[in-house]
Amino acid sequence: MTTCTLLWKELSDHFTSLEQTLLMKSDAIKDKIQTLDTQTKASLASLEEREATMDNSVAIALKKVEAAVQAAAAAAAAGTRNCAHDEDEPSVDDTEGLLLKLKSFCVKMDSLGFGAFVISRKKEMELMREQVPLALAECADPARFVLEAISEVFPVDKRKVCMNDLSWACVLILESLIPVMMDPILGKSRVLVTPSVRKSAKAIAEKWKENLEQNGGIENVKPPDVHTFFQHLLTFGIVNDDDFDFYRKLVVGSAWRKQMPKLALALGLADQMPDMIEELISKGQQVDAVHFIHEVGLVDQFPPVGLLKSFLKNAKTAATSILEDLNNSSRAVHLAARKEQSALKAVIKCIEEYKLEDEFPPENLKKRLEQLEKVKIEKKRPAAAGPANKRIRASNVGTMPPAKAGRITNTYVSSFPAPPTFVRSPSHTQYPAGYPVYGHGNRSPPTNPYAAPYSPEATAPPLSPPLSYPGTPPMNYPSPYGGYVNGMPAAYQQAYYR
Repeated sequence: MTTCTLLWKELSDHFTSLEQTLLMKSDAIKDKIQTLDTQTKASLASLEEREATMDNSVAIALKKVEAAVQAAAAAAAAGTRNCAHDEDEPSVDDTEGLLLKLKSFCVKMDSLGFGAFVISRKKEMELMREQVPLALAECADPARFVLEAISEVFPVDKRKVCMNDLSWACVLILESLIPVMMDPILGKSRVLVTPSVRKSAKAIAEKWKENLEQNGGIENVKPPDVHTFFQHLLTFGIVNDDDFDFYRKLVVGSAWRKQMPKLALALGLADQMPDMIEELISKGQQVDAVHFIHEVGLVDQFPPVGLLKSFLKNAKTAATSILEDLNNSSRAVHLAARKEQSALKAVIKCIEEYKLEDEFPPENLKKRLEQLEKVKIEKKRPAAAGPANKRIRASNVGTMPPAKAGRITNTYVSSFPAPPTFVRSPSHTQYPAGYPVYGHGNRSPPTNPYAAPYSPEATAPPLSPPLSYPGTPPMNYPSPYGGYVNGMPAAYQQAYYR
């Protein structure tokens, strides 16, 4: 009887647990169905709105195109008249002149000239961000105009000599095109791109991917080129869902670039963000991971303070390992200090950017950074600053006594620059016979203090050999200077983080 009772209780508990599990799964399925229904209704409403506004949006776009064509015709006629009268274009000397110059390129559909002009104004990048969208609005076909403007650099750099990176100009132009192509009614949710332009944009994206494979794959791609590629996809609305894994690898490979978290979300990689953050942490890129965490809002899942402390610990370990290089101890000290400085600056900036001072006070980090900067400055100072009053003989034998400032007009005694002409003071008291002035009579000393004495006059008698100075001790530099020339730098102190 007892056995049956226990068995009944065990079976009852088991079926009760199964019932609760089934109820939980049923509720989860109901929630998913409700969510899908809500999303479906929203999508249908959006499609209906897009369909209802299509005619009006197209009509507005056609009016803009007609106005742009008329403006281009008028500009062409005006250009012909100006050429007939040999009139030069006005110079670009202010904001208004800059906008007029940009508009003239757009109205004439001079895409190559437009691209070259944007590249030449890199120092005015922020001003260009404001003016380029206004100028592109004057184009009859702004999308095709932009594709032609960046064609010299993207998808393949066609320049014979690639002296500098021009991805910044491509990104600026592509970003400026977005407000121009937005639907006048729906805004950013719909981009007005003709099928032919969209096809050309897809072909350009495929060509970029092919060129990437030919040049060594994702491992060898430059982050600025990745930024340009992503901006190209977003501007023309040609993000491919089948390439999400490819996009993810590109994002992780260029995660240190400031814009990558926002680009990843815009590409639709929000669901893959946790995996990307974990991958960055495993690679030792905790600071980059913190930027992604705050962009996507996963602070509770990935506490940033712990990641920053882990990053500092790894940097300290790396600096210690660098110091173990006994073959080049001076260079090892320099590299270790620079490694720690970079880590401290990155963490301090991250703390200030995301307001983490309460959880991770940066005072100790700033003090340590100041110590490293101070050591760096002291190492740059001349090593001979200590015994400044002692000078070496011209013959490099023994030492000379310090210059007597009270006996001469010029008291310049440094042995590094060439001293000015030596002039006897009128009030100068004659030296005793045992102490002639540098052994040169009333002549000035040689211009080069390290060169052997010589006479500028051909008829001058030969100079007497340098005199010895009894009682003058030999020059001995203090031990911290390590013999002046080949002394060791100050020992590197390890950091302690709390």
